Amino acid sequence: MNSGIKKVLDQVASGDMSADEALKLLKNEPFDDIGYAKVDLHRQIRQGSSEVIYGEGKTAEQIIGIISSMKDHGQERVLITRLSAEKAAEVEKVHKLTYNEAARIAYTGSLPKADGIGKIVIATGGTSDIPVAEEAALTAEVLGNKVERLYDVGVAGIHRLLAHRELIMDATVIIAVAGMEGALASVVGGMADCPVIAVPTSVGYGASFGGVSALLSMLNSCASGVSVVNIDNGFGAGYMANMINHVK
Repeated sequence: MNSGIKKVLDQVASGDMSADEALKLLKNEPFDDIGYAKVDLHRQIRQGSSEVIYGEGKTAEQIIGIISSMKDHGQERVLITRLSAEKAAEVEKVHKLTYNEAARIAYTGSLPKADGIGKIVIATGGTSDIPVAEEAALTAEVLGNKVERLYDVGVAGIHRLLAHRELIMDATVIIAVAGMEGALASVVGGMADCPVIAVPTSVGYGASFGGVSALLSMLNSCASGVSVVNIDNGFGAGYMANMINHVK
């Protein structure tokens, strides 16, 4: 992935940014200490993507303060994950949000133009997996990726997945989201010629152990090229897919 520093240097080389402007940007304070948080202001420069706010465990007032710090330092688009509807309503009194209640994810500003090398396909085993899938999808879209959703194509009706073989083969990276026994990731991994990121979900009956069954199945996938994130971690999958889709 092109780092933020390289992008700054490219802008200087093209004349879109002066050397003084670049120096000011790179010399900007690395973080903003607001007491309850040290907001990382250099993450965009170091990693290519700005800091994301994890909403669970934070108060609405703390989230508002962190967003304000980011905006004060020039960041228009801020992503907030695991944000409850109640906290979102409080934050919206100060900062305008686009909020997806099912996925518990929100962002300020508008979605950027997709600039990845290809497209990310997000597939789910069932409709019950969609909230986790949407967390992955919106994360990827906020980070500048074209995303195609392929929902409810689990192995219990595998013809639904096989009907979309062309979409699977055209993807740059695929996120397979499934609970129960988590078989979708292995099937997709056996069809695709690109990296597959498996997301086990906590969807399932008692012996699924809150997603542990799907997690272990995905970790033991016999299909090559399948990696696995933690249970219900749609954000982690979306972020990793974004990194893969921006490797030049």
